[in-house]
Amino acid sequence: MEASQIGPTPGREADISAPAREADVTPAAVERRYVTAPITANPAALGLAGFALSTFILSMFNAHLVNIGGTPILFGLILFYGGVAQFLAGMWEFRTGNTFGATIFGSYGAFWLALWALDTLYLKHITLSALGPTLALYLFGWAGFTTLMFFASLRTTGAVAITLLLLIVTEVVLGFGYNNTSLTTLKWGGYLGIATAAAAWYTMTAIVLESTFKRWILPVFPLARE
Repeated sequence: MEASQIGPTPGREADISAPAREADVTPAAVERRYVTAPITANPAALGLAGFALSTFILSMFNAHLVNIGGTPILFGLILFYGGVAQFLAGMWEFRTGNTFGATIFGSYGAFWLALWALDTLYLKHITLSALGPTLALYLFGWAGFTTLMFFASLRTTGAVAITLLLLIVTEVVLGFGYNNTSLTTLKWGGYLGIATAAAAWYTMTAIVLESTFKRWILPVFPLARE
């Protein structure tokens, strides 16, 4: 928080050459000397960026478009970018008064943090026969949450709504793929995840360009009614 000097106490002539005495500074005067800086950036851009890249890299492995032996590269990415950075974006959305943004980014930041914990700490405690159905349950649960957020997104923008709709379909398809141990279904889930990441990147780019050029360059199709 930035501090700003408001000015001398009314009724008294200011003396800038002499330091203020402690007795001259009343609690009310101290309170008036500090103001809360306004929000100057949209945290949604960071949240979407962290979500998009994490989703894209994971989906490339799910679709088997790259060697799955390289999956450990995901761990740092989903911990710091998809997890911590996106979670922080959600907390900053609270500061802007955006309940929707705070809920979606805070929740999916936790999603990636939980996935990191599963991959690095707890996966060894799950039997192979239980792994598929367990991952399916995890994904179906998140698909249900995202469906609720999708209905709320219908009062935001078309870009956000499409991103969430693609995410729901991705999670459902991956859930069925893990539950049925179907490599083909998992690959389709990977392709859908890439499309989801692309939609999130588009929305992020639109927000950043609007902030830079002070006007909308890419359309986001507002859905809110007057």
